[in-house]
Amino acid sequence: MGERAVRNGEVVGSIPTSSTIHTFFVRGASRYIPMKIAFLGLGKMGTAVVGRLLLAGHSVTVWNRSPKSAKELGIPAATVAPSIHAAVENCEVVCTMLANDEATEAVAFGPHGLLAALPANAVHIALGTLSVALSRRLMESHAQAGQRYVASPVFGRPNVAAQGRLWIVAAGDKATVEHVRSVLDAIGRGLTIVGTEPWQAHAFKLGGNFMITAMVQTLSEAFVYASAQGLDPELFLKTVNEALFQSPFYLAYGQVMLHPPEHPGATVLLAEKDTRLLREAAATAGVRLGLSDYLEQQLLTAIDNDMGLMDWAVGQYRVAERASKVDK
Repeated sequence: MGERAVRNGEVVGSIPTSSTIHTFFVRGASRYIPMKIAFLGLGKMGTAVVGRLLLAGHSVTVWNRSPKSAKELGIPAATVAPSIHAAVENCEVVCTMLANDEATEAVAFGPHGLLAALPANAVHIALGTLSVALSRRLMESHAQAGQRYVASPVFGRPNVAAQGRLWIVAAGDKATVEHVRSVLDAIGRGLTIVGTEPWQAHAFKLGGNFMITAMVQTLSEAFVYASAQGLDPELFLKTVNEALFQSPFYLAYGQVMLHPPEHPGATVLLAEKDTRLLREAAATAGVRLGLSDYLEQQLLTAIDNDMGLMDWAVGQYRVAERASKVDK
């Protein structure tokens, strides 16, 4: 038998599972346990997630490296702490949503880091996209400190987070994941539990982001081709998607590329970081991914051409347009 699939509190089916991978597709929590949460990292994603936690009735204390008031951040119900120590010293759960490994290491380790202040048996939920190596280090460090750790990176842009429609990929001790389910259920439309070793969730997330980057490159070069043939790229996108893929994801990313947003959801710099971390994880596991090598070069070219802060998908498209020009 597989795990139960639940929607709006009702069992709707069974999902096959192996002995090591437990998968739940959940919409609407069947139980609710309010928790005392510290949240570290208030970028666009973090702020959106905090809003969902508050809406669900959790008590949230926040801290950010760049001090701002809760009102300025648009989360007036949150308590702003002056330090990491003050944020986490009395919490049951600390969530981190930070830009990269370097920011996470700075917040987690050292005499003023969260590991030094987090109570015994409290849970660290790492929501950001981290390297497999750092996730392993966090797992080992929390175990040594008598604390618990669940890796729960998310799929979705800030606007999706604000709607509570992220998809969460989690890994960790089964009882610990269950303990924080009311936190995870509050921020997403679904949850997939991929294993009992927390680093597996970050490996999973890097693989998913690799697929996004590959999809964006396919769309980029297809749009270049369509334009060269005198075809409308938007008509091309809508027709091919409807005929073949029927994917809201293809359509949404294609629209972002053709109609760039005023504010990027994720930048080229973040895409390059995730692709680099994927390649490092693959190399550590003894495999080479040729497509990831190519995508890394495309993203580095975008950064070299001052597109690092541009929207991830838009930047890839611009590089594909530049690379398509052939001397006649």
